[in-house]
Amino acid sequence: MASAIQRFFGKKTPDELVKKWRQEIRAQQRGIDRQIRAIDTEEAKVKRSIKQVAKKGDVKSCKMLAKELIRSQRHKNRLYTSKAQMNSIIMQLEHQLATLKVAGSLQKSGEVMKLVNQLSRLPEVSQTMQQMSMEMTKAGLMEEMISDTIEMMDDSDIEEAADEEVNNVLFQITDGLLGEAGPVGPSLEAMPVSREEEEEDEEEGPELDMMQKRLQALKG
Repeated sequence: MASAIQRFFGKKTPDELVKKWRQEIRAQQRGIDRQIRAIDTEEAKVKRSIKQVAKKGDVKSCKMLAKELIRSQRHKNRLYTSKAQMNSIIMQLEHQLATLKVAGSLQKSGEVMKLVNQLSRLPEVSQTMQQMSMEMTKAGLMEEMISDTIEMMDDSDIEEAADEEVNNVLFQITDGLLGEAGPVGPSLEAMPVSREEEEEDEEEGPELDMMQKRLQALKG
């Protein structure tokens, strides 16, 4: 078995294969960390914009940005989950290295198969995990996976869920000015608008569109 694996992978031993997969997974984790940091940066900008737009009484734009923020946060949570799943795979690979010394070959792992299958559905790491799945199958670490339908949340479900959360998000970000508790203090129409805010408002539309597009790009 070991010699067959070495022929397929260019004379790589099972030990070298496990180390290779471990390195690739850690590289993917670093990529996810970078994406999470980029999302955090864009989210901070969107929150500042929501506060500014709320002072002008533009509830429609506030809700639009809040919904995009909720989608972004959900995507970020999926990225954190994927990192945890990758850590579980690394632990399984460490176990394989330990048993390899005794068994002399890689042992099939249903847990690795389940985790790799789940990660293959995440666009950010899909290509790497599918390639790794093929290699692990050839090496005898897992059975060949049957392609499952990728379970994605329907756009209408996202919209409905966002509607339920948007008031709470706006309430928190605007310190109660908008959101679930309704207007707090003076009415939005009565709030004074400074000259600086008026100047900012002239270019606000394109800026809001750009922020929305950047968040959407980060999720893709």
